[in-house]
Amino acid sequence: MDSGNIAWMLMASALVLFMTPGLAFFYGGLVRGKNAINMIMYSFTAMGVVSVVWLLWGYSLAFGGDGSFIGNFDYLGFQNVDPDIGPDGGYNSMTIAVFQMMFAIITPALITGAIAERFKFKTYLIFLVIWITVVYAPIAHWVWGDGGWVLEMGAADFAGGTVVHINAGMAAIAAAWLVGKRRGVDRGVEPHNVPFVILGAGILWFGWFGFNAGSGLAADGVAVNAFLVTNVAAGVAALTWVVLSYLQTGKMSAVGAATGAVAGLVAITPAAGSVGPMGGLAVGFGAGILTYIAVLYRHKFGFDDALEVFAVHGIGGIWGALATAIFAVGGVGVIDGEFELLGDNFVAVVATMGYSFIATLVILKILDLVPGLGLRAEESDESTGLDISHHGERAYVSDGAD
Repeated sequence: MDSGNIAWMLMASALVLFMTPGLAFFYGGLVRGKNAINMIMYSFTAMGVVSVVWLLWGYSLAFGGDGSFIGNFDYLGFQNVDPDIGPDGGYNSMTIAVFQMMFAIITPALITGAIAERFKFKTYLIFLVIWITVVYAPIAHWVWGDGGWVLEMGAADFAGGTVVHINAGMAAIAAAWLVGKRRGVDRGVEPHNVPFVILGAGILWFGWFGFNAGSGLAADGVAVNAFLVTNVAAGVAALTWVVLSYLQTGKMSAVGAATGAVAGLVAITPAAGSVGPMGGLAVGFGAGILTYIAVLYRHKFGFDDALEVFAVHGIGGIWGALATAIFAVGGVGVIDGEFELLGDNFVAVVATMGYSFIATLVILKILDLVPGLGLRAEESDESTGLDISHHGERAYVSDGAD
C-alpha cells in the first residue's frame, strides 16, 4: 500500500471513531439531565464491546470468504489480516479492517436513541454482542463483502446507507416498539442541554468526512468529491430544517438545525462516491424535507422512538439510497436515463429493512424472556433516573437530577 493512502485511512478511521463520542453528546443533550450519563455510556461502551467482537469474530463474519449471505472464519482473531497488504490484495488488509471496525462501533450506538431513558444497561451490553454478530455482520457482507449478494446484484452503497443507517433505523423501530413508551411522556421531553446537542452534531459533521471521504479507501479525487458533497448536503439540510421550523413555529430551532445537519449527512452517505456537487445539494435538500416531515408525524404511529432514530437515520438512509441511483453521474443514474441502479438499490433497501427489523425483534424478545435480564428498567429506576439507578453517578451534582 502507498504510505499516503495508509496515512489517510488511519486518519479517516480516527475521524469515524470520533463520531461516536459526538453521538454521545448529541444524544446526551437531548434527554433529561437525570439520564445524561446513561445515554453517553451507551455510545462509550459500544467503543469497547464492539472493538472486541470485531477483532474476535465480527470482521471475519462480515468480510471473510466469498459467500452470498455471510462471511466465514478465515479472519478469527484477525488471523491472516496483514497490515502490509492493501485493498488490491483483497479484504485481508488490517488498514481496511480497522476502518470497518469504526463503522461497526457507531451503528448499534445509533439505535440507543430509540430506547432512551428506559432500557436496562446490562441487557444492552449483551444486545451489542448479539446484534453485531447476527444483524450487522451479515448485512455488511451482503453489501461490501466479496460475493455478497447485494454487491453482486449491482447496488451502490458507498459508505453505509443500508449497512449503517437503514439498518440502525429499522432496529430502532423494533426496539422502541418492544420496550414500550416512556412513562409519563406523551410527545417527548425538552432537551436538557442544547449546547451538548450542537457540540455533538458538530463533532459528527467533522467525523463524517472520514466516514464518507475515507470510504474510497484512497487519498484521491473520489475522496475529495466525497468530502465536498458531504459538507454541502449537511449544510443545505440544516438550512432546510431551520426554514421549515421558522415557517411552522416562527422560531429558528438550534436543535432543528443540528438534527437537519445529521439528516443531510445520513442521506449523502450512500451517495458520496456517485454524485457530483449539485447532486449533493439535491440529496441534502430532499433529506431536510423528508426527515422534518417524518419527525413531525412519527408520534402518530404509536411507538416511542425517543430521539427520532428512524425519522433521521431510517428515512434519511432510504432517501439517500434511492437518491444515489437518481443523481449518480457517469451514465448510471436516473438523471442520465438509466433505471437499473434504482431497481437494485430499492431491492437492497427493502432487504435491509426486513432483515434488520425481524432479526432485531427476535433478539430483543429472547433477551426479554431471559431470567434476570429483561429489556425495561424498573419503574422506580426510571423515576429516579438511570444515571443514579444504573451507574451510581449524577451528571450534575449541584442541581440534582432534573
